[in-house]
Amino acid sequence: MTVAEASDPVRASRRRLVLDGMGIIATAGGFGLVYGLAARAAGFSPIEAGGMSVIVFAGAAQFAAVGYVLGGFSWLGVVLLTAFLNARHLLYAAALAPYLADRPRPLRALMAHLLTDEAFALSIAHFRRIGRADLWGYWWAAIVTTFIPWNIATLAGATLGGQIPDPSRYGLDVIFPAAMAGLAVGLVTGRRELVAALAGAIVGVAVGLASDPAAGILAGGLIGPLLGLLTPAGRGDHRQEAQIVFTPTLDDPSREHEHP
Repeated sequence: MTVAEASDPVRASRRRLVLDGMGIIATAGGFGLVYGLAARAAGFSPIEAGGMSVIVFAGAAQFAAVGYVLGGFSWLGVVLLTAFLNARHLLYAAALAPYLADRPRPLRALMAHLLTDEAFALSIAHFRRIGRADLWGYWWAAIVTTFIPWNIATLAGATLGGQIPDPSRYGLDVIFPAAMAGLAVGLVTGRRELVAALAGAIVGVAVGLASDPAAGILAGGLIGPLLGLLTPAGRGDHRQEAQIVFTPTLDDPSREHEHP
């Protein structure tokens, strides 16, 4: 860390955010490539696959939707099942809400559309380090590290089509779980987070093996955080709370007079 960064925690945290995001760019690209291949195999055109990545923008749910389409599900069934699969985003939004409570509703709606597992993990860690929201950091995590590489890779995979017949043969199918495991490790900062991560993983795998992978994701995503909330905080646990200040927009900390 340079002297300038030591005296400016926001700049130091942004630098760490950028570095942490480098690996996410690679995983988002790899996972998007696999999705593009799967979508093309399911009969989606490159425009349809790319449009889904822009409008829906939810990796695991998009994979599930492709499977449901192949299974002959109705459009209503696909929407409801993928909505349940993405229910974990309600927890992500609840964790970010205290930091963004004073932001305009249209802005928060746009941020919600771009909210993914990766964007949440990177941005919540950044917000906690500096003790407040930083829109630059959120846009970097959501757009630069995830949205752009995901959509470029989706188009590439859908265009390649059947030229890579079996993605699992090259180990591409493990990109998403490996990325999620790495993000989870970075978010474990105390006893509660550890309990939530372990419980979510155990419940998710057990339910997924017993019934359906989508049900496992939903069960693990709901039960894990619930058990974490019920767990007493450890004595050495340290958490930075959001510094919410309801002030006019001129005091918005993301404005250029702060940290360009």
